[in-house]
Amino acid sequence: MQTRPPKVSIGLPVYNGEKYLANAVGSLLKQDFEDFELVISDNASTDNTEAMCREFAARDKRIRYHRNDTNIGATGNYNRVFQLSHGEFFRWASHDDECHPSHVRRCLEAYKDAPPSTVLVFTRAEIIDEQGRVKHLSPDSIGCTASSPLKRLSHVLYSSSYAHSLWGVIKSEALRKTRLMGCLEADHVLLGELSLLGPMIEIPEALYRMRRHERCATEINKSAKALLAWHDPKRANERIWLPHWERVYLEYLKGIAHVPLTTSDRLLCYGAVPVVSYWRRLLRFTGPMRHRLGLRRNKTAENFVVQES
Repeated sequence: MQTRPPKVSIGLPVYNGEKYLANAVGSLLKQDFEDFELVISDNASTDNTEAMCREFAARDKRIRYHRNDTNIGATGNYNRVFQLSHGEFFRWASHDDECHPSHVRRCLEAYKDAPPSTVLVFTRAEIIDEQGRVKHLSPDSIGCTASSPLKRLSHVLYSSSYAHSLWGVIKSEALRKTRLMGCLEADHVLLGELSLLGPMIEIPEALYRMRRHERCATEINKSAKALLAWHDPKRANERIWLPHWERVYLEYLKGIAHVPLTTSDRLLCYGAVPVVSYWRRLLRFTGPMRHRLGLRRNKTAENFVVQES
């Protein structure tokens, strides 16, 4: 007898994650919405990850544990957990992050009142350190219900910094229309592709905790070649011709070419990538100067007020 697929699939890719894994899995199993499966794909870990995962799976029937024979890279492993999933909705989980017990339920409830074409619901996020102390709130604000793909993509291009939004609850049907995770700023680029497919809704409460620590991929893979090899070992010796962000912008353009759009929307979105991206970089580059000028103007105004009084 075939069992009914779960409403939500949670995919957790992991490699040598023993330090934080118990907290991450524990926060998922404490969700107050229980109709989900947790798909764990172990990327040939060499630490205690395998033993921990097998113990988790033995204790909770919602957990499906898979282990790769060899390390297929972060990109392949992230995509594998989705390919192994069965749910109507999908949520990625990181082995070192945590979420509030109501996270999945609140996202699903938001879908009920959202436009039918909505593809992603996510919450705000706290950025935490190794000890779980809150450092600050993620500044990302990419939620957009506009009917225009151009407006939705522009929100992602301008406002996505930590890309925590991708760790919300995604419609699996929409995710299948994308190229899934790539190898260059994969989370940002995938958010861009999803934004082209439909609205993305933000829940204003911080129900997700994204950890930043010294063992993060971007910290231990400083060079572009090392980071590319982390994503895909088969590309370890690939020659890199362009600067990092120009390569990322090309990935955004490839995503626009991939998803179904009208010709006019596609052309507008092509134009948005360089315009919005370089405008954002210009604002960041001139930010310190504009800040100093602003302080000087404020000091001048303050002196004027003092003199007048």
